[in-house]
Amino acid sequence: MFRWLLAIFVILLLINAVTPWFKRIGFGRLPGDLNFRIFGREFNLPFTTTIILSLVAAGIARFI
Repeated sequence: MFRWLLAIFVILLLINAVTPWFKRIGFGRLPGDLNFRIFGREFNLPFTTTIILSLVAAGIARFI
């Protein structure tokens, strides 16, 4: 179980580190990505970005 927790932690750190780079190239601002502000807090729901990144990951996994 410790391995899974460690793996999830590392994956979350990588996602957190790569997010600004994705925003610079346009991910998170695609049509279908919801960005809204409530009570001074900003919320992002990147539906389209998630679908595109999932398709890319599936394509890479198919070739490996």
